[in-house]
Amino acid sequence: MNHLLIAPLTLPALVASLILLVMRRRHLRLARLVSLGACMTWVVLGAALTARASSGDIATYALGNWAAPFGILLVLDRLSAMMVLLTAILSLAVLAYATSSDLDRRGWHFHPLFHFQILGLNGAFLTGDLFNLFVFFEMLLIASYGLMLHGQGAARLKGGVQYVVINLAGSTLFLVAVGILYGVTGTLNMADMAIRVAGAPPADQGLMRAGALLLIAVFALKAALVPLHFWLPRTYASTSAPVAALFAIMTKVGAYSIIRTTILIFGADAGESAWAPAAWMLPAALLTLALGFIGVLAARNLRDLAAFAVVGSMGTLLSATSVFQPAAITAALYYTLHSTLAGAALFLTVDLIARRRGDYGDALTPSPRFPQIELLSVFFFLSAIALVGLPPLSGFLGKLMILNGVRESASAPWIWACILSTTVLALLGFARAGSLLFWESAAVGTDIHAKVPPHPILTLVGAAAPLAGLIALTVFAGPVTTYLTAATEQLFDSAAYVTAVLGPR
Repeated sequence: MNHLLIAPLTLPALVASLILLVMRRRHLRLARLVSLGACMTWVVLGAALTARASSGDIATYALGNWAAPFGILLVLDRLSAMMVLLTAILSLAVLAYATSSDLDRRGWHFHPLFHFQILGLNGAFLTGDLFNLFVFFEMLLIASYGLMLHGQGAARLKGGVQYVVINLAGSTLFLVAVGILYGVTGTLNMADMAIRVAGAPPADQGLMRAGALLLIAVFALKAALVPLHFWLPRTYASTSAPVAALFAIMTKVGAYSIIRTTILIFGADAGESAWAPAAWMLPAALLTLALGFIGVLAARNLRDLAAFAVVGSMGTLLSATSVFQPAAITAALYYTLHSTLAGAALFLTVDLIARRRGDYGDALTPSPRFPQIELLSVFFFLSAIALVGLPPLSGFLGKLMILNGVRESASAPWIWACILSTTVLALLGFARAGSLLFWESAAVGTDIHAKVPPHPILTLVGAAAPLAGLIALTVFAGPVTTYLTAATEQLFDSAAYVTAVLGPR
């Protein structure tokens, strides 16, 4: 048993507890050093796990040596390793920005909450059973409640209340779905459940399909799929920019859970529950895609624009996922990496712009010239073409992969039409915003003398990090796609997953 698998869970818990003790003594500088050092360690750890998983072996870790299906089991395959590494890279960039912009000064528990959130995310990606998936969901949500409200403010409190209420309802439905599936199959281990669902008698098929649909609906709520998306724009737009950037991976937990459970448990052998969400998920994903980019076009401020861009990118990702074919899933995984980094880059860039525009903030209106307008226009331009999906960045490659991956599906014409038409909408929305913020503002003769952040160079580096990730994702698209193709093959090889978890049968 390789103890490296438990490190993504134990180390964030230890670091969060350690910083909590340090913060009680108000040693902010020391807390920052520990926090940043820990995030660098997560990146190294994520890279080591990804290298371990790239061999193709599925590794397991039984807590307390309690064997599956009764014990708590962590499972590392190519997909879970990739998501842990993505979480680590994103958290390092976000934390660098949060500390350099002094966001972490606005409350005493920012750093512990930040690491508890990483703990919840890593646990959700590594767990091998549904009940612990629920536990890690709750862990990351409780941490996100604190982070969302960090810094206070009336708008943040209002959005936070809505966010908490929606997620409490989602958690209740999650428990109901897990209860139904446990009642029918007698297990919560995902590999064991896959076997029992495939061999379920006809009398249980109806109840099992109801549990499957309810479970996927809960994941769709986390992924902000229409009509369960309404919490996201207000939540993301009202919280601080670094927290919104970190939340860019929260919706991916929902998409990851849909992919994992549908292919493994409710795949081709699942009787009446086979591909349970496919019938309603595609129209919902296409509506999400359209609504998100219409919101980008109609946005009156930059934070709303960024929040609706996240909704639109989730629609793009889930439209590929809903086909449940290997080529489309590979494209969806590539788009997962791209959209997480692109969403984070846009939120951080929006914050840089808003801080330099004084009273104009993030409103989409012309203003006098603001400091570093030329550099920030480059940041905004790169973020925009990434989210719109224009060449040469990874958004263009991701959309091409999706269009190619779904061409064997009967729904391909609908997906093609929606993706291409909403690309035009997104292009118009970002072009309008860029024109107002940079073109018309640059023409005004006077300058804004806004308060400069305490560490302007470090904040610029923090915001540039996700953009550098997008460039790397574009340059290394070949090796990344090779890895993702292998990850998809592993996902669809349910027998190998079951054997790795339960042993030869």
